[in-house]
Amino acid sequence: MTPEVFVLPLADSRFLVYAPLGRSALIADAGQVSALREELSAAPEEKAPGVSPSGPPRPTSATLLLTNACNLRCRYCYAAAGEAAPAYMQPETARRAIDFVAANAASAGARWFEVNYHGAGEPTAHWTLLKESHGYARGVAQSYGLRLRASLTTNGALSNTKRAWIVSHLDSATVSFDGLPEVQDANRIFPSGRGSSDIVLATLRAFDRANLRYSIRMTVTAGAAPCLAQSVAYLCRRFRPRAIQVEPLYRMGRGRDAADAETAVFIESFRAARRTSPKAAKLLRFSGARLGTLTNRFCGVANDNFCVSPRGNISACHEVADEHQPWAERFFYGRPSAGASGFDFDEQVYSALRAHTAGRLDYCVGCFAKWHCAGDCYHKALHWNCNEFAGAGRCEIIRALTKDQILESLAGGRAPKIKNRPSEWAGHETAI
Repeated sequence: MTPEVFVLPLADSRFLVYAPLGRSALIADAGQVSALREELSAAPEEKAPGVSPSGPPRPTSATLLLTNACNLRCRYCYAAAGEAAPAYMQPETARRAIDFVAANAASAGARWFEVNYHGAGEPTAHWTLLKESHGYARGVAQSYGLRLRASLTTNGALSNTKRAWIVSHLDSATVSFDGLPEVQDANRIFPSGRGSSDIVLATLRAFDRANLRYSIRMTVTAGAAPCLAQSVAYLCRRFRPRAIQVEPLYRMGRGRDAADAETAVFIESFRAARRTSPKAAKLLRFSGARLGTLTNRFCGVANDNFCVSPRGNISACHEVADEHQPWAERFFYGRPSAGASGFDFDEQVYSALRAHTAGRLDYCVGCFAKWHCAGDCYHKALHWNCNEFAGAGRCEIIRALTKDQILESLAGGRAPKIKNRPSEWAGHETAI
């Protein structure tokens, strides 16, 4: 591919010139931009990032989607957890998955394998299996001479007993919490309608006391966006998460009829939240804006993600945990083998998933952020556009926040300079 250089207008007749694969950027006037175009016409070709897996899937990490049951009834839950008849993973399903990824890790010469507890509901609602499967995984790890890495994604509405077990057994956790107690209580509620902020705040305090590695996952509704800065400041003052990931509400599940939160208000609120403190600027994340990453895949969907449904089938996406939900046929690519161990995989499905990369998405051609967001979330794109990716509000968020990150890097003067550039540009550019 020929060198990719994007020219983005700034104020005062200036331009941000960005070469993502060259990891370089500069601020230039119109004449300098013209000179750069001439120079690049003779530049060597660039190679797109990323290599697709080959052969049958051989994952070394399993995400166990233990159940669709949930102790909360969040108003915007993408999975509408708690509405369908409860489904619970069986012990033999968890053991088969653990055996499979551990054997793959051993064969690959890895030093560890992963077991991640997630769900289309709350994984701790299937508490007995969570504990039993973790104990089983530790035994398997010992038998192979491997290390086990175990993590949990939870709504944080936990008892003291569960908190104590988590901090003494798991390596890390992600807690869903929306910031200010009044924001949390407006959306993340118990079936009775009572808010959940008090019990989740107790969980965060318990995790801090135990020095557990954890991050916070915030969902921002259209109504809550204007107070995002206050919510982030509240969390930064009181707690010690390793990261705070902020995402606009997904319009699916119970949130399908909610007001759109993928707006300019979200962008400005995110910016304001980062300005509240150095800690906030360091911790705050949005999944599509990641300047430090060059990739052709947004996530593991195109890289043999191994998510085990309660029924034991394999999905590439933890958001697609039910074999009967929309687009399930795009994401479910495996099932238990007829024997006592292993899985059978659908080559047509996993090959199509592996091919869902930034360089193959027509809509991403011409976008300066494409090698960072890599086309964004495939599952959400299907909901937005019904069939193939054609952009949405998240694209505007990604471009705006990625541009912010480039300009911040330029202002900080980090990294080596662009090679083979006109000498008059010296002092105006930096690589990212």
